[in-house]
Amino acid sequence: QVQLVESGGGLVQPGGSLRLSCAASSVIFRFKPMGWYRQAPGKERELVASISSSGTITNYADSVKGRFTISRDNAKNTWYLQMNSLKPEDTGVYYCSCEQFWWGKGTLVTVSS
Repeated sequence: QVQLVESGGGLVQPGGSLRLSCAASSVIFRFKPMGWYRQAPGKERELVASISSSGTITNYADSVKGRFTISRDNAKNTWYLQMNSLKPEDTGVYYCSCEQFWWGKGTLVTVSS
């Protein structure tokens, strides 16, 4: 069964950092672009960051540029989202996805003092 499992969410103060991980159950994801999405309370899901299959091309939403870094380790079937200088507006459920077809169940990030 193909699965994506996120981890690393939690409660953090403004200005803090978190590192999210997404573990894939199948090697097929090594050859596919991946993305991180988030859904804030009362808002639609949005793309936060994406990465090519090789990891050489990355894209970010304007709201997170310079603060978030997406990366991947294909040998481990895992990719990551390093989030620094977190703001309250970064609060939401973060999902990893492949081609908007496979989705994880999400991990909650709460930025609050």
